[in-house]
Amino acid sequence: MANRIMLNQTSYHGAGAIAEIVSEAKAQGFQKALVCTDPDLIKFNVASKVTDLLDKEGLAYEIYSDIKANPTIQNVQNGVAAFKNADADYIIAIGGGSSMDTAKAIGIIINNPEFEDVRSLEGVAPTKKPCVPIIAVPTTAGTAAEVTINYVITDVEKKRKFVCVDPHDMPIVAIVDPDMTATMPKSLTAATGMDALTHAIEGYTTKAAWEMTDMFHLKAIEIIARSLRGACENTSEGREGMALGQYIAGMGFSNVGLGIAHSMAHTLGAVYDTPHGVACAMMLPIVMEYNQECTGEKYREIARAMGVKGVDDMTQEEYRKAAIDAVRQLSVDVGIPTKVNGLKEEDLQFLAESAHADACAPGNPKEASVEDFIALFRKVM
Repeated sequence: MANRIMLNQTSYHGAGAIAEIVSEAKAQGFQKALVCTDPDLIKFNVASKVTDLLDKEGLAYEIYSDIKANPTIQNVQNGVAAFKNADADYIIAIGGGSSMDTAKAIGIIINNPEFEDVRSLEGVAPTKKPCVPIIAVPTTAGTAAEVTINYVITDVEKKRKFVCVDPHDMPIVAIVDPDMTATMPKSLTAATGMDALTHAIEGYTTKAAWEMTDMFHLKAIEIIARSLRGACENTSEGREGMALGQYIAGMGFSNVGLGIAHSMAHTLGAVYDTPHGVACAMMLPIVMEYNQECTGEKYREIARAMGVKGVDDMTQEEYRKAAIDAVRQLSVDVGIPTKVNGLKEEDLQFLAESAHADACAPGNPKEASVEDFIALFRKVM
């Protein structure tokens, strides 16, 4: 079987990279953008860092900001209407995973209108045409949605999130500018950073992992482990490290998939509106404990990348525990809670069944039954 790697056509990295939006829009011959962002990024003048550049250069755009933290089917459908009404020909997505996921779904539906119900995009949908061109500008350092073929939409009616995996949704340009993350509050920096670490560790241990993606994931773990605490204190080194680390993690996991920490996080987000990164951070060490017997020597390399000393002198049991402890300690250090507010015994069956059906579950190194999921969810009650 051939292994596949898909990445952006072009990506720009470093402080001031957003200036390249103008040159890319002009080089591509685009006429008018639909700027997808969220209300807070408008309120706090983050999106304006981009729109000011467009204004200065006389580049036409309209703003669409009806996007929730866990974007819904309705957010997508309203965005499709906004794109049509704007007579736009490309999208600039500014924000975290929510803005970029919404932009991907809009772009796919515009060019593949047979999927306009949105639900039909779940899983690996047989779309035929690439989405509307997207320039993705992350304002968080975690989701890596700017370099992945994945997006997640919330079905409010059914109280579930569904994962869409489509090579046609890849943004053509990623603008990874750490200055765009500087206004993130500490709590959001911590949550999105732990999401990035979960991407890297699950991508490294997933069934589909191979040498090239291992390279990405181990480097991402190393960068995130040394950068996240500083990013939470808003140091420039920390912000720069997290912007790069989360992107490198995305280069890997987008091509090999994830595991059940994400399956469970998706379910917690859909039912309790738990922030995705927080849910990932709570589940990651618990799932690592569950998976450890199926990971060979990989936890030794995770421990090494996390900065643990002396791993080569440890037994298998010791380095596996060291890797899990290092992940748990980082989560505690950046202020992530360890329990889910409102999680009730009567919800466990639904949560477990939803996680079991999630698109990320098959990639987990150890198969999990509904009963296994119930036991794992109990650990965050």
